[in-house]
Amino acid sequence: MRPFLAGIVGACLLGSGTMASAADKLYLFNWTEYMDPEVVEAFEKAHDVEVIQNYFTSNAEMFSKLSAGGDAQYDVVVPTDYFVPRLIEAGLVQPLDASLLQGRDHLMTAFRHPPYDPEERYSVPYLWGVTGIVYNTETFPDPPPSWRLLFEPEANPDQPFALLGGDPQVALGMACAYQGAGFDCVGQQPWVEAARLVGETLERPNFTGFVDSTAAVEQVARGVTQVAVTYSGDVEYRKAASPDTYEHLEFFVPEEGSQLGVDTLVIPARAPHPELAHAFIDFLMQPENAARSAEYAYYRTPNEAALERLPPALAESSRLDGEHRGRLVTTPLIEGDALQLLQQLWTEVRSR
Repeated sequence: MRPFLAGIVGACLLGSGTMASAADKLYLFNWTEYMDPEVVEAFEKAHDVEVIQNYFTSNAEMFSKLSAGGDAQYDVVVPTDYFVPRLIEAGLVQPLDASLLQGRDHLMTAFRHPPYDPEERYSVPYLWGVTGIVYNTETFPDPPPSWRLLFEPEANPDQPFALLGGDPQVALGMACAYQGAGFDCVGQQPWVEAARLVGETLERPNFTGFVDSTAAVEQVARGVTQVAVTYSGDVEYRKAASPDTYEHLEFFVPEEGSQLGVDTLVIPARAPHPELAHAFIDFLMQPENAARSAEYAYYRTPNEAALERLPPALAESSRLDGEHRGRLVTTPLIEGDALQLLQQLWTEVRSR
């Protein structure tokens, strides 16, 4: 980790009213392989700054880092939609200055005034994707398009498999979907039943562990596991970059339903360079940059004006009205006692 400027320096620059021109670095906390280097380079040249990226592999990891002082180290962070309210409640992000963001009008109606930020005060959507299952087609030539492949021993009695680590709401959401309660289940009864199922799953001899999305794809490619949970773009990104290496990998959205995740752009509460952060977010919202970001990461863009700049297949899948749309739900917002219960159940599951 590179050293960071003290918060007082950022405060002085902000007070001078020349943050964007005075700052020479922007600190970005991002998912891996999620920002087109050419877009970043274009911003650096336009603003005569250096963008320094650090990476996280789960929202839980990101939240812990910001809670431990990272909200004073980073200028822009990329949390998934349902974590935005948690960041707001914890005081870890600051309201955006709408006068410094000119690109919201480019967004599709479906991504305006979302439930996780209805007044659009704290976040801007960046890219979106879906959670599903990646598998080896040589091992599973015709798998059931279902969460059964993970949770039913009869569907996969002996092949190694992994589950997605990180946030319990996603992990239990998968079990809830399989049990018929929906990926967006909320409440003690469905969570307890889901936790019981996950606990039983961890005891199966062919369960290999929890891994993040990127590692899940790599493990299936190397044969460490044969089936795992990942995000759509992570599979597509690797198959496009190295078709031979990943030729036996395929991805599906389970028929019982899954997560539609919107990754957002926020500014931490004590960001060293908030004005420069606004400039960076606005830069990413410009149609040409939104299109390049989507095409680079193989995730979908929420930017309506960017669609005409995308390859036809990616433009069509970005419209949020494809064949899988009916199966997808956004992760519900939970807080207070409900969040505490969820975390307690997950701790008990993981401690077995």
